[in-house]
Amino acid sequence: MRQPYARLAPVDSTESQFERILNVVARLAMVGIGFAVLLTMLRAGQFFLAPVTLAIVVGLMFGPVADRVERWGVPPALSAGVVVLLLLGVIAGFSLLFAVPLSEWVARAPLIWEKLQAQLANLREPLESVGQFQEQLTSVLGNSSTMSVQVEDGSAVTGVAMLAPTILAQIAIFLASLYFFVATRDHIRMSVLSMCVTRRMRWRTAHVFRDVEQKVSRFLLSVTMINLCVGTAVAIAMWIIGMPSPILWGAMAAVLNYIPYVGQAIMITVLLAVGLGTQTELVQILLPVACYAGINFVEGQIFTPHFIGRSLTLNPFIIFLSITFWIWAWGPVGGLVAVPTLLMAQSMILHALPSKPVAPRRPVRRTARMTDRDELLANAAQAIREQRLDAETESKTEIRKQERREPPQGTGPTGVEPSAS
Repeated sequence: MRQPYARLAPVDSTESQFERILNVVARLAMVGIGFAVLLTMLRAGQFFLAPVTLAIVVGLMFGPVADRVERWGVPPALSAGVVVLLLLGVIAGFSLLFAVPLSEWVARAPLIWEKLQAQLANLREPLESVGQFQEQLTSVLGNSSTMSVQVEDGSAVTGVAMLAPTILAQIAIFLASLYFFVATRDHIRMSVLSMCVTRRMRWRTAHVFRDVEQKVSRFLLSVTMINLCVGTAVAIAMWIIGMPSPILWGAMAAVLNYIPYVGQAIMITVLLAVGLGTQTELVQILLPVACYAGINFVEGQIFTPHFIGRSLTLNPFIIFLSITFWIWAWGPVGGLVAVPTLLMAQSMILHALPSKPVAPRRPVRRTARMTDRDELLANAAQAIREQRLDAETESKTEIRKQERREPPQGTGPTGVEPSAS
């Protein structure tokens, strides 16, 4: 007869509550120290890690292109070269779109600055009233100290000359990393799979590779097509309203649209500054901003959800945190890799920690006054209630089985032989 399994005793029953709290705090402190070390490494390794990460993201985007070229019998080393040349062609095309109009705006920069100063001169009276209020407040508080601002003269040309070797080195690292990643991506996948010791681990790792490549490639290709459409629409709108250099604003809108939220804010600020420097009437100043905001609203509410799909949508708050973190760590390159890294992390977490959706067996019937949020919360409460009932039922069943295994009280063997009468 198979004996029931004995219940495991706690590891240390003599451990006090204070010692348990200290153990938890020590573990949290170790996690915090590890996170701080990771942040320091990301900031310190920006020169190397930023171009390599961007190369991996772009390589995942152009992975299907390399696969299609390899189906024609082209070796991986040559297909990776084709991908690099294709990317360089795209960059050269956008550079041509930027170069001529941007040089014209740089030449007109002094005139625009003078007009901006004239526009800001109208705000002198409100600023003077604010200054008078500050003086009155200082006299009331009795603090006679004044704030001094010192402007150090520095040469912008010297700064650019100092940064040029660093930028060129990062571009070289990016192109080399992109080539070798695209050429050896299959070998990298097989090497990682060979290190998995169990079949389940290999299965999950293979699915992580598949989902990461599909999600990132699909997301970036879809976003690229949408951004090209946005840039074309912005260029046409700027041409219709008479904005100078419409191609420049369309190309800038397409590039900045890769960075959610931050790119749109930069584009609105640039258009507003250009409007203030080139126009005099309020309607003409705000018209370019209104056209861009309308196009961006239509893109964000209609085209992006339709073409990208709900499966690739992420929480906007998480996206904002990721963008701010990576921009803080790596600057503009961090803004480009923020969303793809979120998709990679999502795929890894989903396969490493698979979870079941919170759905009840008997969904709550929706009434006319219920909103989507009320229905979601009601179904979640119903699912939790069903899980609690299932746990209670399973516990009662286990107790009954345990009682059946134990002999009735007073009939079990005691180890004492009965006395002879």
